[in-house]
Amino acid sequence: MRTEVDEVLVALADPVRRQVVDELRQGPKRAGELADSAGMSFPAISRHLRVLRASRLVEVRALDEDARVRVYQLRAEPFLALRAWLDQVEAFWTEQLDAFSDYANKRKQNDRGPRDGRGGG
Repeated sequence: MRTEVDEVLVALADPVRRQVVDELRQGPKRAGELADSAGMSFPAISRHLRVLRASRLVEVRALDEDARVRVYQLRAEPFLALRAWLDQVEAFWTEQLDAFSDYANKRKQNDRGPRDGRGGG
């Protein structure tokens, strides 16, 4: 069973869809504008936009001035879910690296042995 994060990662696996997300970070855009910036045909960009909509990364709305014009914009929620997951992964690795560092430092101290100033060897 796929989670929201799975859907986001699958959608963002494609470089064209990441480019679309980067374009939409600048603000809402029409599909034609996104197609032009990606150097793609309208049907090709439409397939990518369909995946981004299915993953809930983008939403589409009609313009108030002209209901026929559809504008795409990013949604925050899926990115927040991805960020939360990445924070958990980062916390895990930080904990693991801290534990390894502690182990390595203790091992280093033990390898030196006690220093009592009597010389010997």
